[in-house]
Amino acid sequence: MAEVARRDVDGRLLLVVEGDLTRQDVDVVVNAANELLVHGGGLAAALAKAGGPAVAEASLAWVAEHGEVRPGEAAVTTAGNLPAGHLVHVVGPRYRDDQDNAGMLRQAVRAGLDAARDLDARSVALPAISAGIYGYPPAEAAAVIAAEVAAWLGGEPGPVEEIRLVGFDAEAAAHFAAGL
Repeated sequence: MAEVARRDVDGRLLLVVEGDLTRQDVDVVVNAANELLVHGGGLAAALAKAGGPAVAEASLAWVAEHGEVRPGEAAVTTAGNLPAGHLVHVVGPRYRDDQDNAGMLRQAVRAGLDAARDLDARSVALPAISAGIYGYPPAEAAAVIAAEVAAWLGGEPGPVEEIRLVGFDAEAAAHFAAGL
């Protein structure tokens, strides 16, 4: 994990790191999921593979009990074999010109962070939600996510002391750093 940038927000740490989200030693990892928590590709598949069968089983059980993950909602499951204690699944927007993409993305970020707070997490790692197969322009998504995380940290009392914005490569991490 290579630290790219840091910012203090009311005594709490907001980090940008370049690295593998599946290897983040934090209390909560936020997963950019689909509504059915099917981990078929991209980041969700990588998290499910690294976390082992328990991740997919818990995800299917969550959907069977609660139904699809709706906008502004977070699904909490085991992280299986991941270093994190929990996975928090959120659904970001499929990027389209005829909708409030930024508003929907902010809602997904808040849902993930609220769920982490409710789990009494002290540390959280987030990816560039919607910037993969959902087509959100990566630099724009990173800027929205970074701004929302900073705003949440500044206005939300609670146990969270550190949030990591994790870019899987130098370009993705640079987008997050620019967003700070």
